[in-house]
Amino acid sequence: MAKDYLELVRLQSMIKEGVEDLFPGKLWVKAEIGQWNPRAGGHCYLSLIQSRAGKVVAEARAMIWKWNFLQLKEFFEKTAGQPLGAGLTVLVRVQVNFSELYGISLFIDDIDPAFTLGEKALERKRAIERLTAGGYMDMQKELVLPRLPYRLAVISSRTAAGYGDFCKHLLGSEEGYAFEITLFEALMQGESAPASIISALISAAESKADAILILRGGGSDMDLSCFDDFDLAVAIATTPFPVITAIGHERDVHIADMVANSSVKTPTALADLFLDRYAAEDAAIDELSARIARALQSRVHDRETALEATLAAIRLSLGNKLADQSRLTDLTGSRIRVALGEKSSRRAQDISRVEGRIRLALSRKASDMESAMRTSAGRIRYAAGSRVGLEMSRVALQEALIAASDPRKILSMGYVLVTGDDNKVLKTAEGVRLGERIGVRFSDGTLRATVTEVRSEHPDSNKVNIA
Repeated sequence: MAKDYLELVRLQSMIKEGVEDLFPGKLWVKAEIGQWNPRAGGHCYLSLIQSRAGKVVAEARAMIWKWNFLQLKEFFEKTAGQPLGAGLTVLVRVQVNFSELYGISLFIDDIDPAFTLGEKALERKRAIERLTAGGYMDMQKELVLPRLPYRLAVISSRTAAGYGDFCKHLLGSEEGYAFEITLFEALMQGESAPASIISALISAAESKADAILILRGGGSDMDLSCFDDFDLAVAIATTPFPVITAIGHERDVHIADMVANSSVKTPTALADLFLDRYAAEDAAIDELSARIARALQSRVHDRETALEATLAAIRLSLGNKLADQSRLTDLTGSRIRVALGEKSSRRAQDISRVEGRIRLALSRKASDMESAMRTSAGRIRYAAGSRVGLEMSRVALQEALIAASDPRKILSMGYVLVTGDDNKVLKTAEGVRLGERIGVRFSDGTLRATVTEVRSEHPDSNKVNIA
């Protein structure tokens, strides 16, 4: 028995009629762009896919005609701020078409960039929730940036304007602070940027830098969307060294900024952060130097004041001591003069008494002679004359002896009178000690001297002459 059948073309025609009846008009479809193949002729061939748990569960061919492609592409990229291409989740308006030869195709004639931005915002919110739940938001905040960071690991593109601005501002400061900057190159936008930055983070951490800096010199929201990547945020949070971001955005804060140790708006502002730390340290050192200088100046002034007081006390003490010594010298000299005067006076008195006795004796003798002369004038006169002459010679001799024994006469002949510390006249060298103060009396004045040597004129009987 023959079976009923349909030819393939008839089956395809029936499906075509059913599809066109089911989808008579255009409709909006949410999907992810899979393959992306703009052609030189102007048409763009692509595939739309949907994934679940990392697996593609639906796929359809699509195309944009050349008379719509350039206009849609420019509109999307201007509004969304990122290139239209593979990997984006989009909301597109399509016309379902079925071809007996090629099957179902979707002709795209419109695209909603606001939907794509909304999807990114939703992904960002979910990433923040996951990071918060995992404790990643505060990991970097527990790390402390060194007081004077010197070794800086920079993650950026070598040709990026932000990197150039950072280096120029940091190394070209008037203060001339020194830094060691090591660049770890990475892609800073696009689908591959997160993985590239993560790889650079690992290399930078191995360099044991004082701080790791992620620089990006600004861009559109879509250009900077890579900094909202969950895996990149986890890599930043778990880096064992402080990570500082300067992504160059003024309006929004990206997830990379949230998990980093700290963040600033621009690379130039990041350079100022380090310069300000060094300037603050400079100011602290200057203040400390000024305080030390003031303390030293005060200490020196106090020492100078104390030294001047000490010198004044020494001068006063020396002055008093010299005055006392001068008074003692004057007193000693006065005592010597008084002693010499008293001795001279006693000698003069002795001479006067001798002279009185001589005169009395002469007077008595003359009286006796007068009596004798009365009895024998001639004989007596002769005898008396002889005797008077003899006695007069004796008197002259005695006067000469008395005059010769006068101390003043002796001193005037070059001799001196020596007294000890007790102002008593020294008659011998025995008993005089080395270093003893003695007085030396001349006819015209007195000297004070110190004994430096004592020599005896008497031989030592206890020594044996071995000559």
